[in-house]
Amino acid sequence: MFHPPGAAEKAAGSLPEPRLIAWEVTRSCNLACKHCRAEAHPESYPGELSSVEAKTLIDGFRESGSPIIIFTGGEPLLRPDIFELVAYASGRGLHCVMAPNGTLITPENAARMKSSGIRRCSISIDGPDAAGHDLFRGVPGAFEAALRGIRFLREAGLSFQINTTVTRDNLRSFRRIFRLADSLGAEAWHIFLLVPMGRGAEIPDQVISTAEYEETLNWFYDFRKSTSMHLKATCAPHYYRILRQRAGAEGTPVTPAVFGMDALTRGCLGGTGFCFVSHTGQVQPCGYLELDCGQVREIPFPEIWRNSKYFLQFRDQKAYRGKCGVCEYHKVCGGCRARAYSLSGDHLAEEPLCSYQPLRASPSARQAPGFGRKAVRRAAPDDREEQYL
Repeated sequence: MFHPPGAAEKAAGSLPEPRLIAWEVTRSCNLACKHCRAEAHPESYPGELSSVEAKTLIDGFRESGSPIIIFTGGEPLLRPDIFELVAYASGRGLHCVMAPNGTLITPENAARMKSSGIRRCSISIDGPDAAGHDLFRGVPGAFEAALRGIRFLREAGLSFQINTTVTRDNLRSFRRIFRLADSLGAEAWHIFLLVPMGRGAEIPDQVISTAEYEETLNWFYDFRKSTSMHLKATCAPHYYRILRQRAGAEGTPVTPAVFGMDALTRGCLGGTGFCFVSHTGQVQPCGYLELDCGQVREIPFPEIWRNSKYFLQFRDQKAYRGKCGVCEYHKVCGGCRARAYSLSGDHLAEEPLCSYQPLRASPSARQAPGFGRKAVRRAAPDDREEQYL
């Protein structure tokens, strides 16, 4: 979602520092989004970390490095001590951002976000109008309420970005959604490829196909050239392979000067530069992949980050199976671990929606269902332009 203002990766073989931590400070929420990992409701959930436990966790974040902390949910504004926690984290020198849904933002709490230390907010917009957005978010009026919240962020002088989950229903409205984000004054537009976990597993018809996945990310690569706004594909690790394929064919160097932070990061960061902490203190590789990496009430966060068996697996390409285990783009892609797990039951299996055939293959990779298919050829530019109008 957000990018660290960071340095290059640690030397090979050394422990990577967490660059980004999504912290579900509460699971309570006032919406019922179709894709959400959680069955959220407005009431408080039992077992949420207390203020004291939350501050201890923040201390652990700081001891592990200088990660960006995403205060997320649920709806983070429903946690009563949210601004106290943000101020504490900010006071510890951590870069703080927030992911509210926008509907509960007021002039008063927008001002408190900024004064407590929030640097940027992300607001999800999943359709170019109320009809599409409200259907996906599960509550009538969510679109207008989110736009109102964005207006209050702007009036408070707080930076914001727009996030859009890619579904079959909104795939061809992308240009209209981008125009809306641009007109609202967003600093960035991030697209998220749907991961069929949690409530998202109930809408398999909205998951785009392998061919559409490849086509969408190629279109996104081309579209980023048409705007100065920062664009990023998330839960879409293939994009970092496509970026390098396309840039190589064009003779364009993959440097920060040309591609910004996309030149320095990789696709799936779960366990290598990113992790998720639930409202009860459960650490996972990401919010969609419910592997027990450790409980912060029992084990200090820095120790979990260093020693979780799942994190150690994700840091070792030899542990991956199928095409991902031999792919020459592994270090910049990694495949979506949650998508692999949801469709195969194996978190180390190959990415099921990847059409790329690695140059090098092991016997096990040759037997994998996706092996032997070439990356989908891009449509002609005019065809792509028409598809996403």
